[in-house]
Amino acid sequence: MINKIQNNNFEEVKSAEVAVVDFSATWCGPCKMLAPVFDELSNEMTNAKFFSADVDENSDLATKYGISSVPTIIVFKGGTPVAANAGFMPKEVIKGWIEDNI
Repeated sequence: MINKIQNNNFEEVKSAEVAVVDFSATWCGPCKMLAPVFDELSNEMTNAKFFSADVDENSDLATKYGISSVPTIIVFKGGTPVAANAGFMPKEVIKGWIEDNI
């Protein structure tokens, strides 16, 4: 399950042991391709909490974490970013990358 971040509220991400955040935008083609893949991974990977943040709705967060292209996925441990990856990737590549960083 993907939790949607709204109003720049990042408390749930900060409080999670491991969180994976997809920074995306509604107008972004690769983001639309990533959305169903990210949703599948959120249901398969129980060792992390998954979040989605629209960069237009959460511009303060996008600025804080240096999001310059979308989609960008960031893995957080204890509220601290530990890895980031920009652009669309196939599901197995994303899954392996997340597993390598949690």
